[in-house]
Amino acid sequence: MASADEEAVTTVTGRGARGTVTQRLIHDHLVEGEPVPGREIGLRVDQTLTQDATGTLVMQELEALGLDRVRTEVSVQYVDHNILQADERNAEDHAFLRSAARRFGLWYSKPGNGVSHPTHMQRFGIPGRTLAGSDSHTCAAGSLGMLAIGVGGLEVALAMAGRPLYVRTPQIWGVRLTGELPPWVSAKDVILELLRRHGVKGAVDRVLEYHGPGLASLTAMDRHVIANMGAELGATTSVFPSDEAVRAFLRSEGREEDFVPLAAEPGAVYDLDEEIDLSSLEPLIARPSSPGNVVPVREVAGRPVDQCVIGSSANPGLRDFAVAAAMVAGRRTADGVSLDVNPTSREILQDLTRTGGTFDLVAAGARLHQSGCLGCIGMGQAPAVGRNSLRTFPRNFPGRSGTEEDSVWLCSPETAVASALAGVITDPRDWAADAGAGFPALELPELASVNRAMLEAPLPAEEAAEVKLERGPNVSELPVLDPLPDTLEGPVLLKAGDDVSTDEISPAGARALPYRSNIPKLAEFTFTRIDPDYPRRAAEAARADTGNGHFVVGGDNYGQGSSREHAAITPRHLGLRAVVARSFARIHWQNLVNFGVLPVEFEDGGDAERIRTGDVLRLDGLHTALGTDGDEGAGGGNGGGNGGGAGARMPGAGLRLRNVTRDEEYAVRHRLSARQRAMVLAGGIIPSLATAGAGTGR
Repeated sequence: MASADEEAVTTVTGRGARGTVTQRLIHDHLVEGEPVPGREIGLRVDQTLTQDATGTLVMQELEALGLDRVRTEVSVQYVDHNILQADERNAEDHAFLRSAARRFGLWYSKPGNGVSHPTHMQRFGIPGRTLAGSDSHTCAAGSLGMLAIGVGGLEVALAMAGRPLYVRTPQIWGVRLTGELPPWVSAKDVILELLRRHGVKGAVDRVLEYHGPGLASLTAMDRHVIANMGAELGATTSVFPSDEAVRAFLRSEGREEDFVPLAAEPGAVYDLDEEIDLSSLEPLIARPSSPGNVVPVREVAGRPVDQCVIGSSANPGLRDFAVAAAMVAGRRTADGVSLDVNPTSREILQDLTRTGGTFDLVAAGARLHQSGCLGCIGMGQAPAVGRNSLRTFPRNFPGRSGTEEDSVWLCSPETAVASALAGVITDPRDWAADAGAGFPALELPELASVNRAMLEAPLPAEEAAEVKLERGPNVSELPVLDPLPDTLEGPVLLKAGDDVSTDEISPAGARALPYRSNIPKLAEFTFTRIDPDYPRRAAEAARADTGNGHFVVGGDNYGQGSSREHAAITPRHLGLRAVVARSFARIHWQNLVNFGVLPVEFEDGGDAERIRTGDVLRLDGLHTALGTDGDEGAGGGNGGGNGGGAGARMPGAGLRLRNVTRDEEYAVRHRLSARQRAMVLAGGIIPSLATAGAGTGR
């Protein structure tokens, strides 16, 4: 939820950004379009990142595209989400992913090697490069001065095939940092402060570019924490300069030769300006169940705690674990509290161990888990119903933990560990005062324990060409996607509220995610967190249908959160052909288009309240409306609370949505570029490429 602190942002209309790091990155990679805020552009992609929860579909898409070998500088397939092997399904998917990496020329990061984002930063990230990833937290690589954007898997597959990545040109939001963080306040509190000010929609269609004297006190991994959770603000990405902090990081990883200096020009101008005095910050915490529901820790102190978890891509650095280890050294966790430690990479676990931190954590009662996402994606570590779980994770959407009635809070490692020691939510400053503890003086190794043992390099092209994909029984093929009919008429099978996340559309967790490569089976979980009966009713509607499918009606920021394209493809598999909402989150909006689902917005948001579940809706003349509508113009990408244009009549306006049941009509708009309209009409990206006769080349 946004607060009155929105006023802290200064906008100078028509000024236009000049001389920023983001502009340089865009211009250096621009291959199509004009980079005017709101217009669609095409960018050359240097690197790609996929992980196992989304990568299985990407590899199936590469197969469908007929790709022979990836054409990027570097593409890496990580296995970091579904690493709990409760049965054979995850192991089968890992085998499929490894065979696909060998076949198509990707690096393969084995299960247990680490979370994709910090591991990619350690081994492959290079300042000045572009990175497209099928994970919404790909933006974390902005900490190295990269233009790193999380997108749907199909877009990553196309980038691997050498095609441009298409995005709406964002506004550039300059965040000037001054001062230094005080003791017991860390980088997590910086991004929580921005979420406190602006909520989960505050940066949609914007890039957060950090600058100012306060940067000097932030390490590259501190910046990773801040850049990672820019996704929770809805940002296209976050960008930091490549300076001495980045050089020091690359030197520690044995890669100083990859350093490239990259900074904003003196007097650079941003579309929006904001300032954060780091010295004024205090420990913050996001209450259940939204990353934007942020308050000072002292405001909620004293509430009982059952579980505290440190790690995940949102707090991945050695410093974050070392602080925790120093706090618990010689102490023990409170009775009834589970302190869980998820090392974010094998390298960090090695470094923590050689400093003695692993021993201190285990001796204090901590539970040490393997390197991976784990509880962040609901794969293990599920809390008890209604019991407070404090996590250094990026998200706390309802049910994401794997427990339907969860109570998950997001905070810094300092706050999580102080609370684990006290047994109640505790401001680390207050814990330190009670314990007579000073802030730890950390002595971290200058050189990291570089470990490449669990990275498999791409095979030579001639050897790769002989590799056969290992497709177990749980790996299905992509469904056939038919073209969009000229008239859509069907029932509203589900009506959702504001800020519906992709976790609520296609659930994460140990029950559903093992079926991520089996679309028919995964579809049985679609929307079940909102309406357990949706899959059955969708199947019945499909059997009774004339081919027009059904509708879903949503509120603001529909589809926030994870980039997983399963949240678009499984409803489409069940017959969804159009979503009508007040506004859409960026990645899910594009994923719907990628699979031929028409996303349209109400011109008058109040019309959403007039529609009921079961109403029959009708859209006529779609071939004309989508085939001859004008260019995308200079309007914003995803509308409403998602950063649309300032008062201009948006492209795609003029469509009329008829409520057949209630004999009413509502004005709606689509906001699609000419390229996207062609995709929806064809039924999605892959059918549109087939229609155009555009192969990827063998």
